Amino acid sequence: MILTSTLIQSLSWAAIAAYALSVLGRPAWGARAQVVALVLHGLSLAAAFGLEADAGQGIRWGFAPVLSLTSWLVLTVHFTESRLVPISGLRRIFGLVGASSVLLARVFPGDVVIVSYSAYAPLHWTLGIAAYALFGVAVVHAAMLDRAESQMRQKGGAGLMGMPLLSLERLTFLFVEAGFVVLTLAIAIGLLTMVHWRWGDHKTVLSLASWLTFAALIVGRRTRGWRGRQATRWVYAGAVLMLLAYVGSRFVFEVVLQRAPTGLGS
Repeated sequence: MILTSTLIQSLSWAAIAAYALSVLGRPAWGARAQVVALVLHGLSLAAAFGLEADAGQGIRWGFAPVLSLTSWLVLTVHFTESRLVPISGLRRIFGLVGASSVLLARVFPGDVVIVSYSAYAPLHWTLGIAAYALFGVAVVHAAMLDRAESQMRQKGGAGLMGMPLLSLERLTFLFVEAGFVVLTLAIAIGLLTMVHWRWGDHKTVLSLASWLTFAALIVGRRTRGWRGRQATRWVYAGAVLMLLAYVGSRFVFEVVLQRAPTGLGS
């Protein structure tokens, strides 16, 4: 246990340092530091989530570890995408996001919980985290879309940093639709297989509200042609509800109420 804790701390602080270099360094060095930071961040998450599970102690869970994992997934997707399409100018912002999420997970490491109430619980929560990440990427693209449209109105440009506006819009809603599918699967598995599923639970209510928001967005876009800020507002609203469903409520549970968790779904 001591060795596991030392390894997680070492990887975490190394990731924070690499993220800091990606923010402060010149573009060439900053890009290299970003790769190192993502690798170290991923290894720290693997150690935090995996080593204790392999030792039979359970899995470390909490609002900050979940937020750190979601941030890592979003940053990894963005980094991969930026190698394929012309997206730039976000390295410093994402470096700050990455460093902050790792630091937050060090300050609030969560607790080790045992998952024994459903064989489908790991799949349910894996899909939930994947939905968080996909919607997080959608939010990033929605913000870029709003900025690109603002630039077009002000300067008459063709898009954001060389990316055509229509391509950026398609990417935004591709991630929205993918996140919606994954969230639907997560909710369905929770509803059909988990004995601790509670309709009146705050997490359930907020998750369903998020699902309905994204469903309305997809229907509105396909039937009424919602675009631009009218559509991106729905993206932001659905993502906020999704964030509150677990991270927000768990923050209140862990930090404000300071109560020990009873399981992954608490």
